[in-house]
Amino acid sequence: MTDCSKHSGADILMDPHRNHGVAFSQKERAELGLRGLLPPVPASSEQQVARMHEMLSRIELPIDKAMFLDSLHAHDESLFFRLLIERTEEYMPIVYTPTVGEVCQRFSHIFRYPRGLYISINDAGQVRELVENVPNEEVDVIVVTDGQRILGLGDQGLNGMGIPVGKLSLYTACAGIDPAKTLPVVIDVGTNNQEYLNDPLYLGLRHERITGERYAALIEEFVQEVRRRWPNVLIQFEDFGNHNAFELLHRYQEKILCFNDDIQGTAAVTLSGVYSALRIKKETLAEQRFLFLGAGEAATGIATLIVDALVDEGMDRAEAYKHCCLFDSKGLVTASRTGLAANKLPFAHDLDSADKFIDAVRLVRPTCIVGVAAQPGAFNSEVLREMAAINEHPMVFALSNPTSRAECDAETAYRETDGRALFASGSPFPPVDVCGKHFVPRQGNNCYVFPGLGLGAVFAKATWMPDGMFLTAARELAKLVSEEDLAQGSLYPSLGEVRAASVKIGAAVADYAYRHGLATADRPDDLEAAVAAFMYKPE
Repeated sequence: MTDCSKHSGADILMDPHRNHGVAFSQKERAELGLRGLLPPVPASSEQQVARMHEMLSRIELPIDKAMFLDSLHAHDESLFFRLLIERTEEYMPIVYTPTVGEVCQRFSHIFRYPRGLYISINDAGQVRELVENVPNEEVDVIVVTDGQRILGLGDQGLNGMGIPVGKLSLYTACAGIDPAKTLPVVIDVGTNNQEYLNDPLYLGLRHERITGERYAALIEEFVQEVRRRWPNVLIQFEDFGNHNAFELLHRYQEKILCFNDDIQGTAAVTLSGVYSALRIKKETLAEQRFLFLGAGEAATGIATLIVDALVDEGMDRAEAYKHCCLFDSKGLVTASRTGLAANKLPFAHDLDSADKFIDAVRLVRPTCIVGVAAQPGAFNSEVLREMAAINEHPMVFALSNPTSRAECDAETAYRETDGRALFASGSPFPPVDVCGKHFVPRQGNNCYVFPGLGLGAVFAKATWMPDGMFLTAARELAKLVSEEDLAQGSLYPSLGEVRAASVKIGAAVADYAYRHGLATADRPDDLEAAVAAFMYKPE
């Protein structure tokens, strides 16, 4: 009996879901066979968080902080999430962007703790066995990638697993999705990144990417098998290449509970920032013209949601499309161009051609430029000064990440527009003092919306997620930006408020599901309170 008790206690200390380290009370230590296995005096939650923060403060490099936090996640999950929740602004950039980009690039060299599900093209026809091997009895949210287009870094192959792991940490920290009910997944079909193919430590398949029917069949097998085991699971497609991203969303959006964060989540958080900026400009959405540097998933996703918002506000859809223009690797997307991808066609207008972005700015005369092409420095002095000449308050959204891929930094945006820019970014930038003003730029970070979107959909057990849910999330987030935020140039609330924001967004999304007949769970009398109570708390 004694040996069994000791063995049980040791097992608990090795299980990140059950281990609470020195926080176990004396009573728990006696009941669980932990006496003698821990220092004798229990510590409070506050002491544990303070200890971890002190240790992290001694680590200089963000990648090293990320590895420390990964170790903590692997052995004491509740402490990891307490730290992330209580110090969100400080540690979210470590757990996710921009540091997650470096984590992915070095994933095969720093791999230590198996986490999630790995499916390769060699597993075709056997995916059920792999899914059955997953220890999670229940899964509410899956984030899956094939690693083809990780952030602005391109093809990362299996190394892209860092993205699902990071995203799901935010699902828990920001929206209270139970970590025991989350599953990161990477689908390895090879990589076209020659550096990884030559890397002796690379953990993925060493051949070029498999495409076509074999690829589609593997994705279908994955979808069917995870939904067979967990029928209500939400699948978030993440960082797929442009063609596959649009194809998968088109194939599955109205059939299963899923969404693509790069297309739809980015759209919602960007539109929310636009709504905040319009409060400063004291203008309507219908008065705006948008020019996108980039024409892939993020650009057309954002543009499409802006069109949906304009239509919802009473504008004819054909007219609404004219408010958004795209600039891709071949120049301004116009009606005279041939061979355009399907996602670009609605935004191909009768305009003169422009081969340089500055010429497109002069031609379109946008009120807002949106950078989503991972071209660092593309919003240069010439572009920013032209935007300032056209607009009293130019909207400058430099959304590419990580930081090394940003179209411009906050200081440049404010300086080159004489402090008149309304700025949002994809990566964090420090406060800026320009022209006698103090600015606090904030990220147009998807973590403001995708956790709340998932929370609402999971709570209501929605059957699928129409575009109206993303418009709802964008508007709900914009309501949470205070006048004090706007006065300092912040188009989003503090990241420290993201968990409270997720409750509001989750309730609004669930309400949309109930009102539109998409929910299969019973509606509670007090929806917001029920959503808040549903959230995991690391206690």
